[in-house]
Amino acid sequence: MKKIILITGVSSGFGRVTSRLLADEGHKVYGTVRKSEEPDSKVFLIRMDLTDIGSIKNTVKTIIDKEGRIDVLINNAGMHTGGPVETSSPENIRLQIDTNFIGTVHLTREVLPYMRQQGEGKIINFSSIGGLMGLPFQALYSAAKYAIEGFSEALRMEVKQFNIKVILINPGDFHTNNTLNRRNFLAATGPEDPYHKQFEKTLKVIEKDELNGRDPELLARKIIRIVEQKNPKQHYIIGSFDQKMAVVIKRLVPGKLFSGILESHYKIDS
Repeated sequence: MKKIILITGVSSGFGRVTSRLLADEGHKVYGTVRKSEEPDSKVFLIRMDLTDIGSIKNTVKTIIDKEGRIDVLINNAGMHTGGPVETSSPENIRLQIDTNFIGTVHLTREVLPYMRQQGEGKIINFSSIGGLMGLPFQALYSAAKYAIEGFSEALRMEVKQFNIKVILINPGDFHTNNTLNRRNFLAATGPEDPYHKQFEKTLKVIEKDELNGRDPELLARKIIRIVEQKNPKQHYIIGSFDQKMAVVIKRLVPGKLFSGILESHYKIDS
């Protein structure tokens, strides 16, 4: 059965690939973008800003007025800051949390009444491997993704009575435009910043991992299967073998030992 799907953040990366593949499967896909773009022959584009509640309400109303329902909500959109917590700007801190967490909450709240009335629905929330372990110099990003984890787990129990399923996606490193976009939201560290040397060293590791990451289409095809499954799992960790093992190891070993493993990977000096 073909579905009415709302997916956020389709101008690039996971969202762009996923929305088009879903449309290729015959689903009717509405994708949100922050800025005006050329019309897409496959996906119906709607301008929406996750930090603007009025924009969120207008997006949902537009789809409901046209279709009468929303079968699947994919909360994909987000942004990525980087840098030391101490020297990150208040503007970046606010933008990170407002976009990746608060915006997701507001959009979900707008969609829920319609899913509840129609007696079914799927909400697919994008977390991250960074939502399962804190990553150095990505603390704000990890914090927002940890919040998505708790939000999704609690929401799943609240909406179960209405046959609404909540699915969490935890991608590892994929080769998207995240690396380039993050450079617009880095803490302004300079030689006088006490974190500067360590941050530069760790950032090289972060960007190397991302640039050597997997093809976003692998994740997009997984999302398609989840959308079309009657009873998907609650949680999907999608990454390299090493990244999946890191999640398992964190559950099994003492915290200090796991921190040492991460510190070694990210070249954190003693």
